[in-house]
Amino acid sequence: MVLKVLKSAGTVELSKYERLIAAAQRETPAITIVAHPCNETSLTGAVEAAKARLIVPVLVGPQARIRAVAAEHHMDIGSYEIVDTPHSHASAARAVALVREGRGELLMKGSLHTDELMREVASSATGLRTERRISHVFVMDVPGHEETLFITDAAINISPDLDAKRDIVQNAIDLFAGIGLGEPRVAILSAVETVTTKIPTTIEAAALCKMAERGQITGGLLEGPLAFDNAIDVEAARIKGINSPVAGRAQILVVPDLEAGNMLAKNLTFLSHADAAGIVLGARVPIILTSRADSVRTRLASCAVAALYAAARRRATQVAA
Repeated sequence: MVLKVLKSAGTVELSKYERLIAAAQRETPAITIVAHPCNETSLTGAVEAAKARLIVPVLVGPQARIRAVAAEHHMDIGSYEIVDTPHSHASAARAVALVREGRGELLMKGSLHTDELMREVASSATGLRTERRISHVFVMDVPGHEETLFITDAAINISPDLDAKRDIVQNAIDLFAGIGLGEPRVAILSAVETVTTKIPTTIEAAALCKMAERGQITGGLLEGPLAFDNAIDVEAARIKGINSPVAGRAQILVVPDLEAGNMLAKNLTFLSHADAAGIVLGARVPIILTSRADSVRTRLASCAVAALYAAARRRATQVAA
């Protein structure tokens, strides 16, 4: 792993992502169903995660095509199980079916389109739905920002209502705590930090905070509405006179809708050169969603987060039994 050298202190310290990867490597690698890894990027992601002892991949897709990609790019996949399917639609359906059969703890997107995979995941009859709303969390390593930032939901729910937002918040809290980061500080974002009928998302933010007070959301400290500046900057919160454990120190940012979340995540990625790992929650198993533009480091971080969460769920199941 690449180490971050702290020149001022003369010491070596793992970066945010590398700490997550190192923690995941101490767990048993999660059996991961990889749906249609039929190009270099998607197959490399699975192989590198396996080499890093994060996952044990089961490759689902056209066998001849997967082996051809591996041979062309000098990847050794001889030790991995391959489940042969004729095309991407079949790969998505078979991958989901394998999870339903208990064959895997994680599901990982390959080279098929996200909608194609999520359509099978969300199927009411044969998918992986639970009582919880499915949502996405970006786990972001922002240069210059001390803590890892979770941003949700910027990829699945377009205009979530209050009930959906409750699940979105709870999914993110469960992930944060599940991977060993403790009790999170959660900011419910809007354009302003005051409740006003002119901006309905401020009312929803206040309602979510009240829901947390009444035990309808558990495991995190909620504050909202907060504008982005006074959610992540202590001085901005002080100037606005906001005094709370969350203001200026938020670790989870809950956005009003997908458009706001997508723009926020991409602004951080392209202007602040942040890395954005991604995971989908609320299904029977965590789902690793990667982008073609993701670096190897980001792909490993996505796998590490999912593997840590799978390990926590595994322990909880063992305790319950």
